[in-house]
Amino acid sequence: MDRYVSGEDIDVKALIADLETAVARGSFYPVLATSVPHGDHPGPVIGMRELLEVIAQAFPPPLEHGIPTVTPVAGGPPREVACDPEGPLVAEVVKTTSDPYVGRVSLVRVFSGTLRPDTVVHVSGHGLEDRGHEDHDVDERVGAITSPLGKTQRTVSSCIAGDICAVAKLTRAETGDTLSDPGSPVVMAPWSMPDPLLPVAVKARSKADEDKLSQALGRLVAEDPTLRLENNSETRQLVLWSMGEAHAEVLIERLHTRYGVEVDRVELRVPLRETFGGSAKGLGRHVKQSGGHGQYGICHIEVEPLPSGEGFEFVDKIVGGVIPRQFIPSVEKGLRHQMERGVSAGYPLVDVKVTLRDGKAHSVDSSDMAFQAAGAQALKDAAAAVPILLLEPVDEVDVLIADEHVGTVMQDLTSRRGRVLGSRAIAGGRTAIKAEVPQLEIVRYAVDLRSMSHGTGTFSRAFLRYEPLPSNLTEKVAAASHETG
Repeated sequence: MDRYVSGEDIDVKALIADLETAVARGSFYPVLATSVPHGDHPGPVIGMRELLEVIAQAFPPPLEHGIPTVTPVAGGPPREVACDPEGPLVAEVVKTTSDPYVGRVSLVRVFSGTLRPDTVVHVSGHGLEDRGHEDHDVDERVGAITSPLGKTQRTVSSCIAGDICAVAKLTRAETGDTLSDPGSPVVMAPWSMPDPLLPVAVKARSKADEDKLSQALGRLVAEDPTLRLENNSETRQLVLWSMGEAHAEVLIERLHTRYGVEVDRVELRVPLRETFGGSAKGLGRHVKQSGGHGQYGICHIEVEPLPSGEGFEFVDKIVGGVIPRQFIPSVEKGLRHQMERGVSAGYPLVDVKVTLRDGKAHSVDSSDMAFQAAGAQALKDAAAAVPILLLEPVDEVDVLIADEHVGTVMQDLTSRRGRVLGSRAIAGGRTAIKAEVPQLEIVRYAVDLRSMSHGTGTFSRAFLRYEPLPSNLTEKVAAASHETG
């Protein structure tokens, strides 16, 4: 650069050699502007030839790259492999697509050895369970191998170390998986990727779409390791965790155009909890006689709130056998079932201690089901006597931001009912901020932070604990819960 600014004439070969070195070291990233006509925007192709020239001449060949270390699937120390066509097979699925006619197509980069058609390879995928990709190890037969050229697939006889090819119908292979020799299977370390932090709740538009949705989402997850799929059993919602608004729109558009599935975005529900606002007593009476074998179960309980995070405690204080011993677990089972359903807004009940004080049984009509029903009724009866508090999940949030945006971000976190715990300076003019923020307030924080920081801020989040929801929000949240569920 100094020589160029000084007006010195630089030899193109020297410039290309330096560029190749810089790119190989990861210290320089060429950016070229291109324009390709499509749709309603006709015009000349601009910059494409220059881009291809840079790739062909200035990007380092495979031999100049360090080969990732691999670990034996059976365990053992990591080992290095060389970019040698005669070496053991080590390849990686760098992209997965689904073709309506061909099926799943895996774009594979070969790091070591040679990949040939009609051979058996071991497919390993490890380390992405949190993204919905279960660990898997399976042998699969490679079919035809092709070399993609635009939309054309050219059949090739092999793919050697350093090359990239397309393999069809590897039914279990997903993006990021390792292909290796079945006799000595290995796995490469999973890619380091940012966490998807924007949740988008969707539902199928029709019954026909619902039938196709599961398979379509399975294919999307196999293609895109930055997507996380969550089927939330508490809120009964299907949630796509995406990288941002544009990513979410692309996913929904793919469902429509590629798989013919229509989905609608719906408001995301945050899983809340319920707890008792004070101590109360409850009576559960389940007595029915319909001519034949009846049902009889009566129990008296006392409920006390426990500190946050304590869960559920059941205490048996029955004396004199007023409830036979075999029915005591039945009462507890009924209590637990009712706690799962909630006693007010339909959210699970937590952090309570229930003491079974008294009850009655019948020598003929008492049963397990009768005392389960009595236990559930007793809990609802106790809940009617005291305020029921809603608890909201609170996340620990770490924000990394440029120094000039610190004030704006801190003020925004406070406006979200967040508690800023502290900040520290990071090299390069950046600041790390730690805060505790309710999940209800950061549903779209990935989008909002990007806007506040002009695209430079990042954050991570992790569940911390449940806390009482402010009284001014309780009615609004409870009403929304009854409307949606």
